[in-house]
Amino acid sequence: MLRFEQMQEMKEFVLPTTIKSGIGASKTAGEEIKALGVTKAMIVTDKGIYNAGITLPVEKSLKEAGVEVYVFNEIQGEPDTELIAMGSRVFKEEGCNGLVAIGGGSSMDTAKAIGVEVVHPEPLLTYEASDNGKPLENRIPPLTTIPTTAGTGSEVTQWAVIKDPVREIKFNVGGPLIPAHLAIIDPELHLSMPPHITAATGVDALSHAIECYTMHQSQPVTDAYALLAIEYVGKYMRRAYANGKDIEARYGMAQAAMLAGLSYGSDSAGAAHAMAQTLGGMVPVMHGQCVSAMLPPVMEYNWMGCPDKFARIAQALGVNTSEMSTDDAARMAVIEVENLIRDVEIPTLLEQGVNPDDIERYAQAAYDDPQTFGNPRIIGLDGYRWIYRRCLGLEESTIL
Repeated sequence: MLRFEQMQEMKEFVLPTTIKSGIGASKTAGEEIKALGVTKAMIVTDKGIYNAGITLPVEKSLKEAGVEVYVFNEIQGEPDTELIAMGSRVFKEEGCNGLVAIGGGSSMDTAKAIGVEVVHPEPLLTYEASDNGKPLENRIPPLTTIPTTAGTGSEVTQWAVIKDPVREIKFNVGGPLIPAHLAIIDPELHLSMPPHITAATGVDALSHAIECYTMHQSQPVTDAYALLAIEYVGKYMRRAYANGKDIEARYGMAQAAMLAGLSYGSDSAGAAHAMAQTLGGMVPVMHGQCVSAMLPPVMEYNWMGCPDKFARIAQALGVNTSEMSTDDAARMAVIEVENLIRDVEIPTLLEQGVNPDDIERYAQAAYDDPQTFGNPRIIGLDGYRWIYRRCLGLEESTIL
């Protein structure tokens, strides 16, 4: 159901990325990337992906297509501004004119951010998506994203999330000049994901879809992507977690992650990502696990902001709501997500090393994050304090 204020606002949806998907799709990467005008590609990946040999088939395909290759595999953990500066310098020194990101969100965000620095005169921080940041002026070099996880959706989003080690925060850089030119979705590359990564990335995709479906800036086109992503997660998440070789489940989750990424549209998310991104700058938590642990308490806080949409989320997750009131169905969405989190064994924030004594600091950082604006229920510091306390076992659930 559309809210009146949504109908009054000017909406925009930009999709500059060509998406190609299918089992074995990455085997065609060389010719596809050559068609973008790339003659020397920098492959951006992390050491784990590289050491596992996952980049080798793409390297082979590129070379067979006549494209030179340089591998930048310096990513260790989540990318920061120093890594981006190194990558942009190497890109220029090696004479590269295209980027190929192979890996999870860190690899894809790194490649986007390197692309920004390569075509702009100032460091990445200058273009932070904030009131003080400069807008991007130039399109990044041809970028192909080849995800090896099903979670971030960064293969199709207009955002890169990078850590600023000085301020101990993560910040966004984005807009229609930063997305990949081509995304290749190949579930064969996801078969080696261990269960805990499958769980963390999969619920991260669900959080993107739920937050973007319910955020203030939502619109019909992003709603459509988000709802289908939620349905796919509900159908395939547990299967992919239980049996990583289930290629149908891997394909479904790969599509869910991509669709959830598209649901970002030209906007952002809400409280769960405001919390997870800021917390990740202060505590060494894995983003997917962190946002997964936060999602049910955030939904518990938010459902009253748009109960009709939360009721629809419950339906998308497979709950029979035909005999329920809208409010009861909305609360069932929270319960169903809580059940999913339990089934795929997401560790609690306490188990992830988050300190309850620092709730005030965490809450302030989340409140200051621009994604707070999108939250479907108005939230202030007291709201963030309650959610953190709920996440850390210091508050009882109001509905579970």
